[in-house]
Amino acid sequence: MTAAPTFACLPKAELHLHIEGTFEPELIFKIAQRNNIAIPFESVEALRGAYQFEDLQSFLYLYYQAMNVLQKEEDFYELCSAYLQRAQANGVVHVEIFFDPQAHTSRGVHFDTVVNGLYKAVKESKEKYGITSKLIMCFLRDLSAESAMDTLKLAEKHGEKIIAVGLDSAEVGNPPSKFKKVFEAALAQGLLTVAHAGEEGPPDYVWEALNDLKVSRVDHGVRSMEDPALVTHLAEHRIPLTVCPLSNVKLRVFPDLKSHNLKHMLDCDLMATVNSDDPAYFGGYVADNLEQVAQALNLSRDEQVRLAKNSIEASFLSHAEKAAYLAQIDNFCKALS
Repeated sequence: MTAAPTFACLPKAELHLHIEGTFEPELIFKIAQRNNIAIPFESVEALRGAYQFEDLQSFLYLYYQAMNVLQKEEDFYELCSAYLQRAQANGVVHVEIFFDPQAHTSRGVHFDTVVNGLYKAVKESKEKYGITSKLIMCFLRDLSAESAMDTLKLAEKHGEKIIAVGLDSAEVGNPPSKFKKVFEAALAQGLLTVAHAGEEGPPDYVWEALNDLKVSRVDHGVRSMEDPALVTHLAEHRIPLTVCPLSNVKLRVFPDLKSHNLKHMLDCDLMATVNSDDPAYFGGYVADNLEQVAQALNLSRDEQVRLAKNSIEASFLSHAEKAAYLAQIDNFCKALS
């Protein structure tokens, strides 16, 4: 039996969330007007109507167009705060937020502007929304390793604000191994590492993320299931996969949710988690993802609880923080029973 809709809001961490991907059309228009920037859509409805994508690249084109309106610290602060408010309503108790500094510095926005604006919202997240939060700086894999290294250098003075580095954007033709030296430098600075791999790219990219980038988590990783040896390795080493079901369908990785392999991941004892990726564009925040995939795959309540607990265990929280949030999940479940 699948859970009632309210069960989708059980306490959870969100570990695969691009802050630029939470940019709702209403806020895009608001900030564009404030910054006197023209956008090529007549209305909120027209912009939202453009959210039909053939693949990852078609999404990225619109994604980068929209973020052009982000210019000032207050813009990044408002963007992050708006997400945190929505996350609270989705049962999120902890979030590790991806951001793409190269997408902003390449258009003339200073690195400090981006980080300081986002971090202001992160600092307030516990008091204002009851959510602990951390920032993960991602490198755009379709740019050069040299550009990534330059970005890492810009981040050095912001060390306490950033918990990890990641790798995102167009996967095909941009293997993780391309960034091996950059990730070695990040690890040497005490940063943790994650990477998108095995979404559109092959299972070999997941192996590279593990072996070359020394990642603590694999973002997406759905194509890992094509390689039995990789599945065994992921299960034995309890390496988390941050799965984004609605995103996978929207970008045609799977034709529909009923075809998704999340349940197979759980059956193989993988530490899968459910996340929203770019929810403003892909039709749902994390509770929507959990509810819809649970219905499509007939996930039991126990399986949904397992997904929530996996998200806490896979996070970069301390052992004490994890224990407190796991207890919160148990208490939530008791209240529903």
